[in-house]
Amino acid sequence: MEKNSCATPPSESDTSRHFLRQWIEEDLSAGKNDGTVVTRFPPEPNGWIHIGHAKAVWVDFGMAQLFHGRCHLRMDDTNPSKESEDFVEQLKKDISWLGYKWDAFFYACDMFETMWAIAEELIRRGQAYVCELSQEEWKAYRGIPTEPGRFSPYRDRSPEENLALFRKMRAGAFAEGTHCLRAKIDMASPNIHFRDPVIYRIVDLPHYRTGTAWHCYPMYDFAHPIEDALEGVTHSMCTLEFEVHRPLYDWVIDRLAEQGRLVVRNGKTIRPQQREFARLNLTYTVMSKRLLRQLVEEGYVDGWDDPRMPTVAGMRRRGYTAAAIRDLCERTGISKYKSLTDLALLEWCVRDDLNRIAQRRMAVLNPVKLIIDNLPEGEELTAEVPNNPENEQAGKRKIRCTRELWIDRDDFMEVPVKKFFRVTVGNEVRLRGACLFTCTHIVKNEAGDVTEIHGTYDPNSRGGNPSDGRKIKGTIHWVSAKYAVPFEVRLYDRLFALEDPMACPSGNFLDAVNPESMKTVTAYGEPLLAHAVPGEHYQFERVGYFTPDEHASKPNAPVFNRTVTLKDSFKKP
Repeated sequence: MEKNSCATPPSESDTSRHFLRQWIEEDLSAGKNDGTVVTRFPPEPNGWIHIGHAKAVWVDFGMAQLFHGRCHLRMDDTNPSKESEDFVEQLKKDISWLGYKWDAFFYACDMFETMWAIAEELIRRGQAYVCELSQEEWKAYRGIPTEPGRFSPYRDRSPEENLALFRKMRAGAFAEGTHCLRAKIDMASPNIHFRDPVIYRIVDLPHYRTGTAWHCYPMYDFAHPIEDALEGVTHSMCTLEFEVHRPLYDWVIDRLAEQGRLVVRNGKTIRPQQREFARLNLTYTVMSKRLLRQLVEEGYVDGWDDPRMPTVAGMRRRGYTAAAIRDLCERTGISKYKSLTDLALLEWCVRDDLNRIAQRRMAVLNPVKLIIDNLPEGEELTAEVPNNPENEQAGKRKIRCTRELWIDRDDFMEVPVKKFFRVTVGNEVRLRGACLFTCTHIVKNEAGDVTEIHGTYDPNSRGGNPSDGRKIKGTIHWVSAKYAVPFEVRLYDRLFALEDPMACPSGNFLDAVNPESMKTVTAYGEPLLAHAVPGEHYQFERVGYFTPDEHASKPNAPVFNRTVTLKDSFKKP
């Protein structure tokens, strides 16, 4: 079972990959923030985190580690529509599994009263006002980036009138969409987000922690810098889509400074700053929580932790390792530019890690009977084979070759193609760890399907090595028909058949779902596999990497998920 180790921080292998490191180093050299580094990872608890969030986790926690600082975990729960404590617990579980520990934990909703007081002070200072324009009306007033917008007709209300209306919003006196609180900033700014943005809106829904105490809630762009400031965060790292929001972030921080609300540590004012980096995007998947939720709710996958999902929980269930995910983050690095990472790189990282840690076993997924005619009934060929040739400490296991075996049907060809070195009539092959076998004849059923493969073994080749030293080109895996255990195997592949599902010609990403993304077969494997438990990793020799499913497996009756094939076998359309 994989153990969480201390995760490694982002590397410093080249300049383009660590501009965040340079930024923090410059701040420390200048003596900012009392020489401290405090970062945060602030997910909204409205879904399960995915591989893209894992990259952000790696950045936020890793940079704190690199500078011997602190990283906070904060639930940015300012939108009650889809948030829940169940999501909170899942987020904690996933982040812990990735190998990280937070230094402090916060709920944004615990700061609601403080946020409200800050908003009221903005109103008193003439820096915010209650607006009654609808969203459609506001679009006309806001204008376009190349032309100044128009002032809301409610912009010049008195602070007293705005305070009264704002408090009515809190009390639930108004319907959703009828009133909002806007920051009074700059209607001529080329940054559309800076034109009197909404900082409070009415959402008449109960909150999973505060219940019905609130009828309006702060917007993310208002709440986020406040949370950072109150926590004493020094370096707020976000993905690139928040770059255009940075002026508003700084505006809020400036207002907090005016109100005397910034944290002071050892006489030094802690002023949070925001910088942005490119998010991790993978081929053959989607990263939007909204789209992932659609896949779940419309039954295209079996829940958020379906092994085909890019969620951390789904990848863990499939058998991906935390080390492999961190390795992917390291290899893709930190960049300011959008890019698309080939899913094959993640799969390579998974193979690389599993090759070192996975126990080897033999299993046959598409069985056909092989009979060694000159091996008497009851006689067995035994051998010891390594559990992992990459790790001597993994030890060895005994395998038992009997008269009747199961081999993979793909390892036999009645009319062999060129360079087919596996089982065919008259050809000699190595039965992995057992002996050399030569096929003499086959048996078919009425439909013409091969049901039995017959042949003889060389008694002077026990262990698979002939005494005369002759070279054998083909080696196949097998399991004893007498001792093999049957079990279910789920053959997972990529969820989408297109590199970019959003570019599906139909315009609907769901039409790009790969119909072959999961197949189920009954396999035969070594008897030791009956005792496999979730969290363990196995290489089925010559087949791929597998792990017992954490939901479907039962004691002595595992259900195996294919983590990844031994090589990239996906055919691009």
